[in-house]
Amino acid sequence: MMATVTGQAAPADACFMLIHPRLDLETPNLQTLKRNLERSTDAIKAEALQQVISGTLQGENYEPLLMHIIRFVMPTRNKTLKKLLLLYWEVCPKYDGDGKLKQETILICNALLNDLQHPNEYIRGSTLRFLCKLREAELLEPLIGPTRECLAHRHAYVRKNAVEAIASIYRTLPHLIPDAPELIGGVLQTEADMTCRRNALGMLTHSAPGVAVQWLKESAQLVGGFEELLQLAVIDLIRRAARDFPGEKALFIRCIFELLGAAASAVKYEAAATLVALSSNPAAVKAAAACYIALATKESDNNVRIIVLERLDRLRARHEGIVDDLVMDLLRVLAAPDLDVRRKALGIVMKLTSRRNVDDVVAMLKKELAKTVADAADYDASLDYRLLLIQTIHSCASQFPEVAASVVELFLDSIAEFGASSATDAIVFIREVAEKFPDLRQGIVSHLVSSFLDFKAGKVMRGALWILGEYAETPDEIRQVWARLREAIGELPLLAAEQRELDAAAAAPSAAEGPEKSEPRAPAASASRRILPDGTYATESSLTAKAVDVSALKLDSKPPLRAVLLHSDFFTGTVLASTLTKLVLRFARAAGADDEQQANSLRAEAILIMAGVIRIGHSAFVATPIDEDSYDRVLACIRALEYMDEDSEVLTEAFIADTQRAFSRLVKGEVKRAAEEERQHNDENAVQVDDAIEFRLLAAAKGAGAESAEDTLEHDIELATGEAEGRAAVSKLDSVVQLTGFSDAVYAEAYVNVNQYDILLDIMVVNQTNATLRNLSIEFSTLGDLKLVEKPTSYNVAPYSFSSVKASIKVSSTETGVIFGTI
Repeated sequence: MMATVTGQAAPADACFMLIHPRLDLETPNLQTLKRNLERSTDAIKAEALQQVISGTLQGENYEPLLMHIIRFVMPTRNKTLKKLLLLYWEVCPKYDGDGKLKQETILICNALLNDLQHPNEYIRGSTLRFLCKLREAELLEPLIGPTRECLAHRHAYVRKNAVEAIASIYRTLPHLIPDAPELIGGVLQTEADMTCRRNALGMLTHSAPGVAVQWLKESAQLVGGFEELLQLAVIDLIRRAARDFPGEKALFIRCIFELLGAAASAVKYEAAATLVALSSNPAAVKAAAACYIALATKESDNNVRIIVLERLDRLRARHEGIVDDLVMDLLRVLAAPDLDVRRKALGIVMKLTSRRNVDDVVAMLKKELAKTVADAADYDASLDYRLLLIQTIHSCASQFPEVAASVVELFLDSIAEFGASSATDAIVFIREVAEKFPDLRQGIVSHLVSSFLDFKAGKVMRGALWILGEYAETPDEIRQVWARLREAIGELPLLAAEQRELDAAAAAPSAAEGPEKSEPRAPAASASRRILPDGTYATESSLTAKAVDVSALKLDSKPPLRAVLLHSDFFTGTVLASTLTKLVLRFARAAGADDEQQANSLRAEAILIMAGVIRIGHSAFVATPIDEDSYDRVLACIRALEYMDEDSEVLTEAFIADTQRAFSRLVKGEVKRAAEEERQHNDENAVQVDDAIEFRLLAAAKGAGAESAEDTLEHDIELATGEAEGRAAVSKLDSVVQLTGFSDAVYAEAYVNVNQYDILLDIMVVNQTNATLRNLSIEFSTLGDLKLVEKPTSYNVAPYSFSSVKASIKVSSTETGVIFGTI
């Protein structure tokens, strides 16, 4: 990380570290530091040197300590002090006031020369790493010879750092080592250590790509046997050299195809991305997609899986239709236990599904759905995954109607085993299919009739009741539905049957206790005194009835509809009343005069059931009484059946025709909305016939399109360094306010950042004189409902230097305010 060194160092000096200052420690003075550096104890010297390094980074002037450090610390043999010395050589001021290199740096150069020839390989390696950070030709020139000699050292740690040092020197000062590419090329040919070869290849990739490409030609057959680091370096070489060496594209693609089968996951991922950047051939795209799918299947880290699947989704979007054949391989990712990975994979599967593979996809999803039903080890995870699968199968059937029949059969066979949320989604899908495909209605009704007694959730019952009331049209179907509903309701009348069962349950233990204890108790009477409006007293008496013990009703053993009503689910009761009304109206119209007696029987039985629903809602058998809306709805159905003979046409129109038209409009609206979204998506991604065709080899570096640049090296570097986001900072210049004139002795400008009720002023003060300005301060004043939170401190500003001052202002109202001040 780069940090500019302030203080006496030149503005161009740079270091590669940041140290956060410790505010709890006092800054030592020069005399204390000199005394500690002169001590004979290495621990004290190390602590003092750390304080010098930290203070120098924070802008303290420790220039007089340079000779003390050279005299008393540099001759040490302590490894810790030697490491700290390398950090100090990096941050210490090396130039005098005239911009010339100080004479003392010759002593530093001599110490570095000795360390480069030290018998300890780790000291040599650390010194070589430090040379990568030097930019002074006067210091580096005497060290070139020992650095070259380190390339032949027996230890790989020294050799790899020597390669890095030569690469850094050649990038910044190429005249010091003009033969560096040939030197490193020889190392690449003879070196056995893979890390050294990786560093050498990285140096040639940046500085001499022609030499690197020539080496790749000679070693193309051995690429598959390289270690992971060297394989990644080869991929980086191919990505960088692909544009400059178009004639070697066949060689590059051959190497990338070989690296797709590497053992390391990182190599596979980078090779797939590079292959797509090199070629848009369908074979290359399929190979890259297959590599991504293999990574998503075998990788254990869920974050990596999601990243790989996102890259696969982008690849699918750029190459429509090419990777559709790999959809069955992608379904293997569903073996991952993480729900997010499964959701991402199913989302891509839906985009890859077409009429050619929809049958195979649905069959695979059916198997996964069956696994979730059979897997009881992790119920919660299976429940979420099952819901996700049902939604995906629903989308498949909506897009491809030819599989709707098999999907509906699957849902009808398994709906009783689903949980409440999964079964609700399944019943909604079945209702939609029944509306879209009239040929399937008879089978749906028969399946629902056969499995209705297995439903337990109120939402599922309501959906099933609506379907049965809407699509059971023939007299035989209505008789079957009615018989099954009677089984689901149980004994009639509802309230009287429950009361008899409760009395029987209460009488059993009473008979066992004896005749004395079995006598019924009268309701307890309570009396209280009240004060009347005229001031006299009166006694108020009331009878308190004992509440019914709901636990004695044994709701789990009762028929499903009766149990739901006793659980105070009167919304289901209203749907039941509406369904019964539809069935009676439809049966009376379809049967005619031949079955008039049975129609009247069904009518009377329906009214009895509805009256039972109301009576249960007003009884003590339920924890919550029936609400007004449900009461009104059930009562309206009773009155509809009561006046059915007089207003038959009106009631048929209201209960049957209107509901059918309303649901049909709802389904058509959903289809229309989905088609509109798809059309809008296609319009956004469509390429117009008059759009310009961009050729990457002919376009300038900055003129490439967004799609072609997505996988290029420059785009990746921008994302890694934050440069793409950094360009947005240019817009901040619009919020900069100039406070003084350009020709004033002190120039000041402020960046105004408004955040809700706070205003942050970031003021840059520039000293344009040749004298040091001491105790420079900015005094702010405000008018209106503005309050200065903290007064800015004073600063010392060196000649032609600048300082940053921050001030926070609190806003307490929306009235207009003014901020002004003096320097």
